[in-house]
Amino acid sequence: MKLKKKYGKPSWLKKSLPKGGDYQRVKELLSKAGLHTVCQEANCPNMFECFSKDTSTFMILGSECTRNCKFCNVASGQPEPINPYEPVKVAQAAHDLKLKYVVVTSVTRDDLKDGGAYHFADTIKAIKKTLPNNPKVEVLIPDFQGNIDALKIVVRAKPDVLNHNIETVPSLYPSVRPEANYQQSLDLLQKVKHIDSSMVTKSGMMIGLGETTDQLEQSMIDLFNHGCDILTIGQYLQPTKSHLKVKKYYSPEEFEKLEKKARTIGFNKIAAGPFVRSSYQAKDLFES
Repeated sequence: MKLKKKYGKPSWLKKSLPKGGDYQRVKELLSKAGLHTVCQEANCPNMFECFSKDTSTFMILGSECTRNCKFCNVASGQPEPINPYEPVKVAQAAHDLKLKYVVVTSVTRDDLKDGGAYHFADTIKAIKKTLPNNPKVEVLIPDFQGNIDALKIVVRAKPDVLNHNIETVPSLYPSVRPEANYQQSLDLLQKVKHIDSSMVTKSGMMIGLGETTDQLEQSMIDLFNHGCDILTIGQYLQPTKSHLKVKKYYSPEEFEKLEKKARTIGFNKIAAGPFVRSSYQAKDLFES
């Protein structure tokens, strides 16, 4: 009997768990505070490494997303009411972790009139007020369904970096982000600069879903032309069998070529690699 050959992940995607650090302490602190992290909810491959360095990306507005993107491991369903104490809890947890750079993201809340913008603003202000020595705050926001007033609320709370991920190329939106709009995401980044020209903007892409190199390059050009300052590019990994399958595993050398292309386009701050995620080593990228 002929055995079927099994194809696993390539060698560069086999990651060792970090030694030492304080992974368990961070996990217990977040659990005790009743807080969510995108690290855990999205099953991020960098979670052990980041937790071991007292780093996490806080996820606000609950754990249930109103959208059901086919790449994302965050649960989709009917969201619970907003916890008004969550901004203070996030700020206190960040203080306890002695963070100097705090990343805050959320599920998408299309059920809310402002998409959760005021909650983002309250969280930013609570962190700035609670942490000593002028902490930096990066927010990774949803598209707010193109609501410019909601965007203004977040921008005027003065985060240090405003991130909105474009995720993939336009031709793949129907299968990858069916409830989102490519141009709307580009316009959101551009509108940030219209509201506050000094604000640093950021976006991320995950690759391996069937895009072409030409499509990737065009999306990088689109982002740059819409005022994006920082770009991240990482390998898409299938969270479960019910999610979209990986069409291609990019090698480290291919990621290097993409990074060089991004710099040629005009990006000065770019992180590209198999394990790169939008908030991975965010502080280092911001300060680079």
